[in-house]
Amino acid sequence: MIEDWSEFNVAMAGATAALAGLVIVAASVNIGEIVKSRTLTARLLAGIAALLLALAVSALGLVPGIDALWLGSMTLVAALLASASQIHATVLIARDPDPADRARPLKYLVGFLPIAAYFVAGVFVVLGHPAGLYVAAAGCLLAIVSAIVVSWVALVEVLR
Repeated sequence: MIEDWSEFNVAMAGATAALAGLVIVAASVNIGEIVKSRTLTARLLAGIAALLLALAVSALGLVPGIDALWLGSMTLVAALLASASQIHATVLIARDPDPADRARPLKYLVGFLPIAAYFVAGVFVVLGHPAGLYVAAAGCLLAIVSAIVVSWVALVEVLR
């Protein structure tokens, strides 16, 4: 079952690695302004962490002979590690004193969606449920979308 996903995993490992690099380069252009913000650096880190989560799970799916228990367990560990960055960003966003910030719940949700998908995927894969790999694919795509949204918003906020 895992071997059937090798082409997808190759494509997603390459895409997420390239996108993580691009986000870092894009952020470095305005790093002086970004670090002045209480939340932007944490949000960018969480976006990069989501991409690294997608990269790690895709790469693990390419390990020859990996079994479902190992892949599911490592997916859960990787999701747990990525969640630390998102939790940190969420705490900073929640403490942001700007009263005009009405989009706080959206900022939380965007970051947690891929992580939640990978947690569900990890559990399903450990249990041997075939939907686990489909949920992992959704998590990968959500990580890409989430990172692009967070990066775009961060870069636009810096230029305001």
